[in-house]
Amino acid sequence: MAENNVKKLIGKVFNDIADAIETGQFGQKVRVGITTLGSEHGVENVIAGAELAQERDPSIEVVLIGPKSDSKLTQVVVENEDEGYKKMEEMLDSGELDACVTMHYNFPIGVSTVGRVVTPGKGKEMIIATTTGTSSPHRVEAMIKNGIYGIITAKALGIENPTVGILNVDGARQVERAYRELINRGYDINLTESIRADGGSVMRGNDLLAGVPDVMVTDTLTGNILMKVFSSYTTGGSYESLGYGYGPGIGEDYDRVVLIISRASGAPVIANAISYGASVARGNIKAIAKEEFEKVNKAGLKEILAELTKTDKKAAADEEEVVAPPKEIVTEEIAGIDIMDLEDAVRVLWKEGIYAESGMGCTGPVVLVNENNINKAIDILAKAGYVANPSNIC
Repeated sequence: MAENNVKKLIGKVFNDIADAIETGQFGQKVRVGITTLGSEHGVENVIAGAELAQERDPSIEVVLIGPKSDSKLTQVVVENEDEGYKKMEEMLDSGELDACVTMHYNFPIGVSTVGRVVTPGKGKEMIIATTTGTSSPHRVEAMIKNGIYGIITAKALGIENPTVGILNVDGARQVERAYRELINRGYDINLTESIRADGGSVMRGNDLLAGVPDVMVTDTLTGNILMKVFSSYTTGGSYESLGYGYGPGIGEDYDRVVLIISRASGAPVIANAISYGASVARGNIKAIAKEEFEKVNKAGLKEILAELTKTDKKAAADEEEVVAPPKEIVTEEIAGIDIMDLEDAVRVLWKEGIYAESGMGCTGPVVLVNENNINKAIDILAKAGYVANPSNIC
């Protein structure tokens, strides 16, 4: 396997040299993949976006991962979405791709995506942290992490000292206190001021529309809604035409550059998402993430989060200890479970002898189980009040 990866990398280098001679561009190309299956607007829409990205930036090599097409772009042929995800992961892990854009992807808990929009007030770009995935089952802890993820992404885009604002949602003041404590402990967070007369680092709707901070911190579900509004407010919602998509998945020790777009994303957003992926790959986002996590942990992030969630942890410690059953392959998703109940739902299944894991699926948080246990698991969770009915299967 290692020998094959080396051969592929050598082949990539020679291809880059040949391309440089042909185009006169001697900087190394960034290879960005795009999975083409799953769009509500069809494979042709995805390919159109990919070709647009390639046309406007020859320093990118766009790689299509999907069914064979007439496109002149580099193609890796797969027959279905699952096969596409596996090929995407394989190519990212081997170094054949620097980044990849996809529509639906199960990030592990602790990883969430950092979106990028163009705000309507002043046409300013703004990062929304975060937009899909779950940084933590604990709301405030998740928002604190979201801001760190946003800072990492901004720095990968070349913003050396990004300004940070906290959207005025539940938990915003707790997040602000945590950030100020991190600042006092030596981690640099450049908190900005609202454009409203009373100022402050907690952002109002006016700040959102004007794109006041470089990084707007919010909870993921709110961030997801904001992405949809900013990207499709001119089209009625069925076609996302503006912005850069839902962005790269960031998390401590997470090592793949996977960017998310919506199944409703149109060709312009898809093209921008590919460019976004190339930008953060060029900016060495993985190295920046490692450096930022080292700095923020040195400043005591984990201690601050532990203090924040100690009540929850004490309650968990008082519960009956449940040991996970032997690990199994988990491919079936059960959706409709509140994020705050996700880990409890997993424990309920463990207690009944069913191995399960938590994750993020097509409608949000999901419990993952083996296909042989799906019906029994749904019955158990329904009786326990975590899901309503079998229609919650993704």
